[in-house]
Formats: sequence, C-alpha cells, structure tokens
Amino acid sequence: MNAPFAVRPLAGTEAVAEELVVAPSLERRRLQCYLALMVGDIVSIFAGFGLAGYLFSGWDGLSDALVQSELLLPVFLTIALYNGSYSVAALRDSWIGIFRSQAALLLSVAAVVFIAFFAKASSDFSRLGFSSGTICTILLLLWMRLQMRSFTQARCGANPYNELVIDDGGPRVDIPGAIRVSASAMGLKPNLNDPHMLDRIGLALRNIDRVIVSCPAARRADWAMMLKGANVDGEVLDDEVARLGAQGARVHSGHGLLLVSAGPLGLRDRIIKRLLDMAFAGTAILLLSPLLVAVAAAIKLQDRGPVFFVQRRMGRGNRFFNMYKFRSMTVALCDSEGNVSASKDDQRITRVGKFIRGTSIDELPQLFNVLLGDMSLVGPRPHAIGSQAGTKLFWEIDLRYWQRHSLKPGLSGLAQVRGFRGATEKETDLTDRLQSDLEYLEGWTIMRDIKIIFLTLRVLVHDRAF
Repeated sequence: MNAPFAVRPLAGTEAVAEELVVAPSLERRRLQCYLALMVGDIVSIFAGFGLAGYLFSGWDGLSDALVQSELLLPVFLTIALYNGSYSVAALRDSWIGIFRSQAALLLSVAAVVFIAFFAKASSDFSRLGFSSGTICTILLLLWMRLQMRSFTQARCGANPYNELVIDDGGPRVDIPGAIRVSASAMGLKPNLNDPHMLDRIGLALRNIDRVIVSCPAARRADWAMMLKGANVDGEVLDDEVARLGAQGARVHSGHGLLLVSAGPLGLRDRIIKRLLDMAFAGTAILLLSPLLVAVAAAIKLQDRGPVFFVQRRMGRGNRFFNMYKFRSMTVALCDSEGNVSASKDDQRITRVGKFIRGTSIDELPQLFNVLLGDMSLVGPRPHAIGSQAGTKLFWEIDLRYWQRHSLKPGLSGLAQVRGFRGATEKETDLTDRLQSDLEYLEGWTIMRDIKIIFLTLRVLVHDRAF
C-alpha cells in the first residue's frame, strides 16, 4: 500500500516519542477505482453487443444491439452493485472482481430473456445476435477487468484498505499490508481525561479505515471507549475470543454475549448441497445398479451371509446413524464398533471382500445413506466409535474433533483427496486430517464440493484406493 508519511511530535509529549505516522487517504482513490471499473464494464457491454450486431447484420444490427445493451445495462449495474463487483475485495483480488462481474452479466442476461419472454417481446430480438453479443461481452468484460488491474494498483497499491495495528503491550498480531506502530514510541495513551492526547490519537487514526489495538486487559475498556468516537472500524485484541472460537458478539439486557457456534451453511447453501447430493447419488445408483446387484450376489454366494455390513457412525449434530457398506469380512469376525482397523493382510477379509475393498466398491452402498439424508457426497468422513490413533481415541487427541459433526459426513472429503485415507496410526496424522476437515467447514462452496467429487473419481481411477 502507499507508504505513510509523518508529522512532527505533539508539543509537550515525552522526548522518547517518535514522529507520528499518518496514512494517506485511500477512500477517494477507491471511489475512483470503482468508477473506472463501472465505466469499463459499461463500455464492454455496449462494445460487445455493438460489435456482434455489426458483424452479423451491419448497421441495422448495430442499432438493434445498442437497444439490447440499453435494456441489459440497468439490470447488470443493479446486480453488480449488489454482489460486490465494485468492492474492496474486487480491488484486492482482480479475479474476485472478474468472477463477480461475469456472474452479474450472466444473471442480467437471464433476467432480460425472462422478461422478454413473458412480455412476448422475444420475437423482436435476434436470438443469434443476442447470443453472440453476450459471448462478445463476456470476453470483453474479462479483458477490460484484466487491463484495469494496473490502474487499481497504481491508485491504491497492493492493499486498497488502510489498516493500522497499534501495539500497546498486548500479543503481537500480524496483518499483511497493515501499518504497525508502537503506542509507547509514538506517545499514544488511551487517556480519556486528556483532550490533547485524544487529539493526538485522532491524528494518528486520520485516513485509517480499520484499526486493531493489542493491549493488556486493563486498558481494553479505555481503548474501546476511545475508538467509539474515532469514526473508524476499531477492534481490540482479546485472545479469549479465539480460545472460545467465538464467531460474533452482541449485547442483550446489559450482558455481553459471544456467538460460539452456528451452522456452517445457511438455508440456501443447504438446499443447493442437498440437490447436488440427490441428483448425483440417484444418478449413480441407477447407472451402477448392475454392478451393485452383481456384487451383492457374489457376497451372498461367498458364505451365505448378509450382503450389507451395517455400522453405527456419528453424523451431523453428534447423532448416530447406521452406515451401509458391502460386507467384506467374515460374519463371525465383523467389528461393528470399529475397535480394530482393517489392515492390508487382515485375516478377517474374504476373497470377495479383498477385491471390493481394493476397488472401493464396498463403499457404494453409502449412496443410499446420501439419498436418506444421513450423509452427503462431500464432507468429513464418519469414523467408527472406537477408532483410535495409536492408543488414544480420536477425540482424546484433539477436542476440535467434535466440530466435524456440524455438517453431514461425506462419502469423500477434502482430507481424503489430500491423501488422508484409511487407518490413522499416528496422532500427527489425525491432526493433519482434522485440520483439512475444519478447513472444509470454514470455506464451503458448491464449486469446492464439485471439485472434490471429480478429484475423488480421479483418485479411484488412478490409485484404485479410497
């Protein structure tokens, strides 16, 4: 970001106080970048449709294309302003801006087509012209956004948001791109009875968008009160929040309440994930039904025992459910509690079981668990109750293990595509696996689920192991 500049020390402060650091204002520059991006998007829409119309139908096509652009533009700008196409995130990462602007374009095109259809005006539009105009605009919008990267970096630097960390004797906090100052070196004290000191702190916070103060507990209330009148997004470091895993805070009836748990997915995301589960699992069962029947028959002929192995696992909300697998072990030696992990040369495994375990076919009945709603295609893998790493149960090693159950368990997950498959023998292996599961919970997107599904299929094809 742009380097801060300094002003003289406040008269009367201690001799040890250094020059006070003041950051340059980035608010006007951000507004200029937003306006430049908006103008670039508008030009891309008119140029894309105009170019396509002229190439296909000459000057008459150009005239029609401009009309289409005029209809599309207000819808696009409304969606783009709503979805953050012009935001700090879009300035920080140009690809975020590109993705959001492209999404706004596609949604606005769909909206215009929908409106034209119900208004019975679709016959007035050239389908070829409108489609080609959309494609040209997509390409031009991508090109224009990429060209604007140098402009936004020149105006705002690497970080378009001024962040200041005031170190007043608390734990050290590192924020990339933030300005860091020492309260003692700069002569900054949260003395609410000294107007001159408040003025000095106000000068230090001039042009700052967000400030973080790290101080001992005894001074947090003073810093908090001072920041309330500073016209800035202010935060005071408190590691108790991290220890409790708090996700938010509110005041109710004079009491401070920390939000320490919440479902990782909202209603819309749960619906999208469930629709993907049902569509994929239902299709897979239909396509694989001949294989499922053949494997069931082979297991039955092997020793006349049951086809399925049912084991109690823990799912979403720390509730038990029955997980289905094709039986791969002899009936007498099946371990329903999962106290003993299967090994490569396990004597309990039958000949048919060895084949279906090696090809992961034994996991296919879990598609029925997905349809029943007990599992999802992607999520933390459900473990047997008695699963151990070394001599300890999983939750005895790290209590964060229980956080995995805030989502439905999955047929596969982020940990599995990273290579954490099969038995866990070491505590460090469990920690790494757990970290991947928690990362999945915190950063869920439907696109990540789809990516994990395809990576899992690739692993099955190439490694023939789950």
